[in-house]
Amino acid sequence: MSKSPDAVYLIIPLMKELGMSWSEIKKTPRTELNGLVAAMSNYNVMHSFDGYSDKEVNDMVKSKPEIRSDYTKYLEMNAVYQERTGQRRKIESFRDIL
Repeated sequence: MSKSPDAVYLIIPLMKELGMSWSEIKKTPRTELNGLVAAMSNYNVMHSFDGYSDKEVNDMVKSKPEIRSDYTKYLEMNAVYQERTGQRRKIESFRDIL
């Protein structure tokens, strides 16, 4: 194996999180592997605060301020996907609010 960080950023997450074997990873094209890792990252962000209310997150932020940026990413990503699936409509003007 080479000294590149591929093992850390690509191979280990695929084996650990997705349960892929070494032979499956070797057979899969690089672009698909990168796509799987990106999808896994999006999934982790989208579901990182599931089950927590705004109040609970606010209480957690008091002891760990770095959670606020993670929660903001969570809210933004979920809003984007809700708009894409039609669960929520994007407000483009004041007239849309009324």
